[in-house]
Amino acid sequence: MAPGEAAPTAPRGPFAGREFQARVVSALLLGAIVLSALIIGGWPFAVIWLAAGIVFAAEWIGMSATAPRRLVLAFTAATLFGLVLCLHGDASFGAGLAVAGIGMVLVAAVAKEAAGRVRAVVGLTCAAVIALVPTALRDDPAIGLLGPAWMFAVVWTTDIVAYFTGRTLGGPKLMPRVSPKKTWSGAIGGLVGGTLAGIGLVVFARDHGWSDLATAPLALVGLLSAVASILSQGGDLVESALKRRYGVKDSGRSIPGHGGVMDRLDGFFAVAVLAGFYLIARRFVAA
Repeated sequence: MAPGEAAPTAPRGPFAGREFQARVVSALLLGAIVLSALIIGGWPFAVIWLAAGIVFAAEWIGMSATAPRRLVLAFTAATLFGLVLCLHGDASFGAGLAVAGIGMVLVAAVAKEAAGRVRAVVGLTCAAVIALVPTALRDDPAIGLLGPAWMFAVVWTTDIVAYFTGRTLGGPKLMPRVSPKKTWSGAIGGLVGGTLAGIGLVVFARDHGWSDLATAPLALVGLLSAVASILSQGGDLVESALKRRYGVKDSGRSIPGHGGVMDRLDGFFAVAVLAGFYLIARRFVAA
């Protein structure tokens, strides 16, 4: 090496750097908080998802430039709070629909321009899914721990396995115009990992008597877990497309290494929609 020449730096692996370390630490801390609240249930679990729904809405309102931001967010947050109160107060389904309807009218009324009104209603609807579905599953005696835990197992495992598989194996890109870093190897790895995680959790729940749902045929569990894994990855891609549409890198900065709550819950939201349809179908069948 010539005098004054800088020493060559060692090549950095795909999992090196402060961003990856922050990502791991944030994931572990958030995972511990959410799982602890899941075990406790009740209001602690509900408050976490209410807060997540409000932040989710705030990031969407900011990213999509829906104006006036503070007023739209205030009505959105108030509506979400009212919906959670209805859920925990054993209010009728009609009362919940009334709260949701009034909230939609209010956010649409205060938002500027036709496009802004649509974005405001969409934000409230999506935030309501985040705020209500995990809690509704946890509070249902016939579902209990298993519902949210299955969602966590499938979505988290899909995300983790897809990340590590894609970074390690690389290969052809999945949708380069939408998300340049995602690969087919990561998508397939995430699908396999998420499906196995869903089946494994149900087997564990069956052995420990968590819920009547644990007696479902494993073939059906595997199919639903695969569908949920695909939806999770699809939700991630949709959010990536939205960020490109609005010219932002991350939806927010609330979670070190991950960006915002929307960045963290994009896949979970898609699976929560699936779970929400299941809850609605159960209500109509039981009626």
